[in-house]
Amino acid sequence: MQFKHPEILYALLLLIIPIIIHLFQLRKFQKVAFTNVQFLKELTIQTRKSSQLKKWLTLITRMLLLACVIIAFAQPYISNSESFNTKSETVIYLDNSFSMQAQGSNGTLLNSAIQDIIENIDENEAVSIFTNDANYYNTSVKAIKNDLIQLKHSPDQLSYDAVLLKGKSVFSEDDSSIKNLVLISDFQQKNELLTIPADSSTNVKLVQLKPNNVSNISIDSLFISKSTVENLELTVRLKNQGDPIETLPVSLFNDDKLIAKSAVTINDESSTIFTIPANSVFNGKITVEDANLQYDNELFFNIDQREAINVLAINEADDTFLKKIYTSDEFDYTSSPFNALNYNSLDDQNLIVLNELKDIPVSLTTALKAFTDNGGTLLIIPSDNSTLNTYNQLFINYNLSGFNALNPQEKKVTTIQYSHPLLANVFDKQIKNFQYPKVNSFYSNASSSGASILGFEDGSSFLSQSGNVYRFSAALNSENSNFKNSPLIVPVLYNIGKQSLKVPELYYTLGEENTIDIATKLQQDDILTLVNGDNSVIPLQQTYTNKVELKTSNYPKSSGIISVKNKERFLKNLSFNFNRNESNLVYSNLNTIENATVSDSITTTINDIKSATNVNELWKWFVIFALAFLCIEMLILKFLK
Repeated sequence: MQFKHPEILYALLLLIIPIIIHLFQLRKFQKVAFTNVQFLKELTIQTRKSSQLKKWLTLITRMLLLACVIIAFAQPYISNSESFNTKSETVIYLDNSFSMQAQGSNGTLLNSAIQDIIENIDENEAVSIFTNDANYYNTSVKAIKNDLIQLKHSPDQLSYDAVLLKGKSVFSEDDSSIKNLVLISDFQQKNELLTIPADSSTNVKLVQLKPNNVSNISIDSLFISKSTVENLELTVRLKNQGDPIETLPVSLFNDDKLIAKSAVTINDESSTIFTIPANSVFNGKITVEDANLQYDNELFFNIDQREAINVLAINEADDTFLKKIYTSDEFDYTSSPFNALNYNSLDDQNLIVLNELKDIPVSLTTALKAFTDNGGTLLIIPSDNSTLNTYNQLFINYNLSGFNALNPQEKKVTTIQYSHPLLANVFDKQIKNFQYPKVNSFYSNASSSGASILGFEDGSSFLSQSGNVYRFSAALNSENSNFKNSPLIVPVLYNIGKQSLKVPELYYTLGEENTIDIATKLQQDDILTLVNGDNSVIPLQQTYTNKVELKTSNYPKSSGIISVKNKERFLKNLSFNFNRNESNLVYSNLNTIENATVSDSITTTINDIKSATNVNELWKWFVIFALAFLCIEMLILKFLK
């Protein structure tokens, strides 16, 4: 038996006080002559013996009573293990991602986890807790109890590697302490596998919480499947993880007004189509009814008036193919002969096409450099008779390799970078028997600088990119190439035009870095703000001559439609939705995880941590003994005559 406060045991010296008092009370009886009656003599002897016994018993019970009280204040205990005297540190990762909205036996998984933490960890015990979006280091449950109760679900979830790294960084540098890292999550099945590196300094404990029901219906995505002059067809994709449903209501709202409602039959996946008017402002919301995960039951989108993308072609060759691609429904196309070019119009463009110019004067090179520095996109199509030194001087500004002399050799364009943003959604699969275009002559590159999008059969580049500059290495006129007749020309040139001004999407995903171009001209010191009700924030932005580029990642925090404003002037709406990754309620099997202890109970895990350094406290027993001796003393004084 050991004591937390052994210095209090010095108070046992106080036991001498009742002994001294008792000794002073042991007075001798004085003899008095009396009639010699045998009966009275025996009675006197018995009374004297009884009185001394009562006093000794009273003394013993009082001393034991006082001793028990003193020992109780010294807090005696018996340890359960040899490590009871070792410092213990506990760091807890509490997963508050959307999948923790699933219902367990005592409410949602997140609420159940919070309740177990509050009930099982001593309120004054030092502990560190972190979630996907909040940190509570070196604190106590008592101090953060209200924060835990009000904890919200997070749209982001830390990767397993990030959780382990962050958790271990919270521990102190004391090598002698016992370090326990507890991961509380549902451990959804993800592309990233959970692996625990061997580390003797840290005890990793995994607590996997599973819902009672793993069924869930989610709105997966929405896109425009068909566009006409009058109408737009919106296709809504739905996913079901559970039993098939014969009739699932799907509703379409414009602002708060119900526009249409449909019913779908869904097994695993399904879709439904809504038709809305074209060329009208539409602040839409799609909703379904599902009692499981709530965050994926609605999807916001918006359609604003389309802004035309300004395209200027500076020509010394036929530009008919450009006019057919950059049509008036999406582009404001301007054609200008090189000898009649108005330099003042360059700043108003989003895309400038140099269509087979024979010579690029220094003045145009300077103007184009200022244009691209201001966010504009440049497409260069060389001529068969280009003055190479003027072209190469332009290429120097964009870290593009210079052209060598014209190579009069036929080459096929056989290399396609399917993953490039210009071609990412053009092909359903990589095509092997493609009718490749060809050129009769081309300019070879001095070095392989820039990213190649289309290449010749020998690996040299036909179309390359450096930043917001695109360059062909051969003329596209009909005498030199059949590329104009190739299926590649439309998606390539069209996407170059579309990406010169990033037209807002139907919606953006929260938590990702989204780049959005707002076609507006700002005065000096003007800034754009994102406004959501009474809340507003200034996003990261870069101002160009005819547009402002916004970058959003940390705002907004919740799904919905927000406004872009310049002071009080409304510009457009943007829609944001949560990522749907958390909708898949499939969980990892942790039984094969090494270097970690796996459990399905927070209570059991916390008790295991306590037992490693736990002790049996005995002070309560000594308080009970003290009360017992007090009762015994009272009984002696009352009944022992």
